[in-house]
Amino acid sequence: MRAIDNPETTAPAGEIYRAFWRWHFYAGLLVLPILMLMALTGGLYLFKDELTAVVHRPLVVVAEGPAQTTPTAWIKAAETATGGQAKQVVIPERTDRSVLVTVETKGEKQTAYVNPYSGAVLGTTQPGGVMGVIKHVHSLEIAGPVMNLLVEVVAGWTIVLVATGIFLWWPRGQKGGIVTVRSAPAKRLFWRDLHAVTGLFAGGVIAFLAVTGMPWSAFWGKEVRQITTQAGWGRPKPPVAEQHHGKPAPVVEATGVPWALQTKAPPPSSAQTHGADMDDHAHHMMMMDAPAPLDANAIVAKARAAGLTGGFTLSLPKTPGGTWTAAQMSDRVEQTRAVYLDGGDGRVLADIGYRDFGPAAKAIEWGIAVHEGRQFGLINKLVMLAGCVAVWLMGVSAIVMWWKRRPKGRLAAPARPTHRGAYAGLLAIVLPLAVLYPLVGASLVAALLLDLILRRLITPRAQTGA
Repeated sequence: MRAIDNPETTAPAGEIYRAFWRWHFYAGLLVLPILMLMALTGGLYLFKDELTAVVHRPLVVVAEGPAQTTPTAWIKAAETATGGQAKQVVIPERTDRSVLVTVETKGEKQTAYVNPYSGAVLGTTQPGGVMGVIKHVHSLEIAGPVMNLLVEVVAGWTIVLVATGIFLWWPRGQKGGIVTVRSAPAKRLFWRDLHAVTGLFAGGVIAFLAVTGMPWSAFWGKEVRQITTQAGWGRPKPPVAEQHHGKPAPVVEATGVPWALQTKAPPPSSAQTHGADMDDHAHHMMMMDAPAPLDANAIVAKARAAGLTGGFTLSLPKTPGGTWTAAQMSDRVEQTRAVYLDGGDGRVLADIGYRDFGPAAKAIEWGIAVHEGRQFGLINKLVMLAGCVAVWLMGVSAIVMWWKRRPKGRLAAPARPTHRGAYAGLLAIVLPLAVLYPLVGASLVAALLLDLILRRLITPRAQTGA
């Protein structure tokens, strides 16, 4: 026997639809401009290697020669040309590409492009060149670190857009506009169908991009990395790296290091370990008697011997004899690997790969690889690009729809539901997001409460004719 619905708590279908439509409208109003910017820059960044070779061709592409000069020569040339100190060297896999040396000068970083055959510096750019700028725009870091927090909020509201959009699309007896587009561009119906059908086919990809973009957010990404590591679900716990006087070893923040390892302190080198418990005089005497630290030539040879036969990123230690990090960033996430080398004798202190990650780190790294279009080759790039194009199609169609139906001089937001139970379905979407993504939850709950408060304040006046 079916229970009788309580009219006080069960909202009519039209009221529920209106609640979803209203939130879909406001979610789009709040995030569409930023989401479209992120889709544009993200679509370009999918092809960063190809575009870099075009935009910076004189710096990136080199003629192959009979033999390459040494890594030490590359570093010296970059430091001489810029007057700075080398921090990182990107050794390319392709033999017709230049070596990238990240150099820091007075706190500012730049990239020097070195011909590996002649050892000549071909030029310099800001870190990453044009694609580095696009990446900073995509992450909103170009407007400052605080703006990176907005990435999490925008991604969360994008999930709300997709969820409410699927509800609004759901067939309710209509004969068209489900998987086909009706009418002509002059009619609002055409743009409504284009918006709905595009969302149907691309909504999953857009939601995937939003979720897998969360690890780069300034708040959620950092917190999840720490929580999963402490729980044993993230990256392996590294050995404690201590320098002399008990100061911790420098944290690796190399751009070529996997997400799960970007805050990993490198294991201590032999020089750091042996000097940890000595006083200044004894440590000084030990350093005088110890052999000279290995240079980049020897470290690269050790990295090659350890199995890094392709291209990799080499992060230099902050102190002589410290730990070097060689990170192989393959397109396939399963081949992700970071090798830590002793700067004193070249021993492999740690060799951490995807196989060593916990389940959370594996899932996040896989999501990042697919997000960036690397995991499954060209088809991966094209699917992610389709999601970016779909964002623009839906953004443009939403603007045209609104423009065609709006009363002149008004915002024309969908009417506010009058039934108090109309928001029950929305809570089923909002509450899980509020728990999973705190910043998103705060903004969603604030918006929901504001809408409910305004409804209570305005509705009685409307009923009394005030």
